[in-house]
Amino acid sequence: MKSTPTLRPLLLAGALALALPALAQHNLTVVNFGGANGAAQKKAYFEAYEKATGGKITQVEYNGEQARIKAMVEAKKVTWDVVEVEGPDISRGCDEGLFERMDWSKIGNKADFLPAAVHDCGVGTFVWSTVLAYNGDKLKTAPTGWADFWDVKKFPGKRGLRKGARYNLEFALLADGVKAADVYKVLATKDGADRAFKKLAELKPHIQWWEAGALPPQFLVAGDVAMTSAFSGRIDAAQREGQNLKITWAGGIYDLDFWVMPKGVANKDAAMKFIALASSADAQADYARHISYGPTNTKAMAKLDAKTQALLPTSHENAKDALRFDVAFWADQGEALEKRFAAWAAQ
Repeated sequence: MKSTPTLRPLLLAGALALALPALAQHNLTVVNFGGANGAAQKKAYFEAYEKATGGKITQVEYNGEQARIKAMVEAKKVTWDVVEVEGPDISRGCDEGLFERMDWSKIGNKADFLPAAVHDCGVGTFVWSTVLAYNGDKLKTAPTGWADFWDVKKFPGKRGLRKGARYNLEFALLADGVKAADVYKVLATKDGADRAFKKLAELKPHIQWWEAGALPPQFLVAGDVAMTSAFSGRIDAAQREGQNLKITWAGGIYDLDFWVMPKGVANKDAAMKFIALASSADAQADYARHISYGPTNTKAMAKLDAKTQALLPTSHENAKDALRFDVAFWADQGEALEKRFAAWAAQ
């Protein structure tokens, strides 16, 4: 039957109503930590997803509060589709049933990814590192590692460190001559923890603490400290703004952030499509061009020029003397060590 003029608008409205839910399923809310990382994800992942699917991505920033995910899941009102979480949080959230299980058959070949990036509840999306940084305009002799960081006679001046036990105890043992491969074995013993705190105490009069990741580059530019621990991406961002800040990669501690889907996510198929796209070699290479965090898809490295590779925590040269943050160790002993640190720092 031919449609009459009066029926045509009704038929068009019906077709549109059928099409809209399909389009809406492509719309996603993706949650990350914002800043330079959020801007890089927008360029490399969000825009590519929107172009490929016709859907829209709403970006939400948070500070890694797992409690917000837990509240949504328990209330069965999940409004976030894909969330970036840190290494310690993926294991804990997975154990608590807060995340969907990851269907790796829709992501890619596990063998193409760094082993640490393959998880039952998520996909590692980038490698970041906490490193030794200094200002090349103010420090003419480059420090070679944490032993130099502790040497205030050879390198006078204040030292910036993140306020907390994590990373600092590892750096203290490296400064005291422990090999990277043995740091957690030593730190797991009472004598090893005592040794780390004793070494940290040597530096205490010279420490300027930081808590926000934006502070170390500011300290260096202002000349407040001679050296500082810092997130490698923050130093990269300052370099892109023309600051002559430099990184000593030896003894850096690297970790991964992961994509997860909260349990009960409504747009699971679309969320999986986004994670698959953001895990592809092409997209990860594009991301690494916007911020110096390392790809987890090993095939992405071959797509990057030598200059870009040289800035990444995952390059062979930068990774060879690094150690991976031991999530299991800190889950087991972290609470006691952080309490001891807080008491020590307050003395």
